[in-house]
Amino acid sequence: MEEQVLLLHGFNKTSRDMQTLSSHLEHYGFHCRSLDLPLTRHEFDHSYFLVEKTLFDMALQRESPIHLVGHSTGGLLIRKVLQETDWIDSIGRCVQIATPNRGSQLAHVASKITGYTEYYKTLQSLNAVYIEQMNLPDISPVSIGAIAGNRNHLWLGKLLSDENDGRVELNSVHYPGLSDFITLPYGHKEIHHQKEVAELTARFLQLGHFR
Repeated sequence: MEEQVLLLHGFNKTSRDMQTLSSHLEHYGFHCRSLDLPLTRHEFDHSYFLVEKTLFDMALQRESPIHLVGHSTGGLLIRKVLQETDWIDSIGRCVQIATPNRGSQLAHVASKITGYTEYYKTLQSLNAVYIEQMNLPDISPVSIGAIAGNRNHLWLGKLLSDENDGRVELNSVHYPGLSDFITLPYGHKEIHHQKEVAELTARFLQLGHFR
């Protein structure tokens, strides 16, 4: 039976941004589903309710585990889901790709621009203080692997002093509760479109490790 994967996109994107990864994972035998999430003008935890409803639908349709894969803010949403979902027994493994688990320095910079985060409210929830206040547990009942990029070729990345992918610092992606962690030479905008990332994601979902 095909195992299921629910794909969660990042800030100011739609499900279309996860289509390449979805196609690759389908090739590896997974049944994929992507959501359009309100990750632009709402704090990211508003998307939790849509994910919860989708988990309910997927659990009813198939008995196979439901894996979660999220890019950037979508990966942070995974931790919110694991903290609150009623369907934890249906969830298999999870992969975060370029996720600011410890917050985004660029989101902090954006908060200094008058009116910017009032419109792009999702950026408010990427502030390190906001994430700390959510008390997301480091230890999860399911295995989580994280993939980070270190190719900084985006001009906003030049505002960051630490190693980063042009948007998110490496030291923000990693946190103690991860089951596995790997760094690849890709930037934030293209990392989740890479075949290598899909291969590693599929391996983690199947085996619980990247290598």
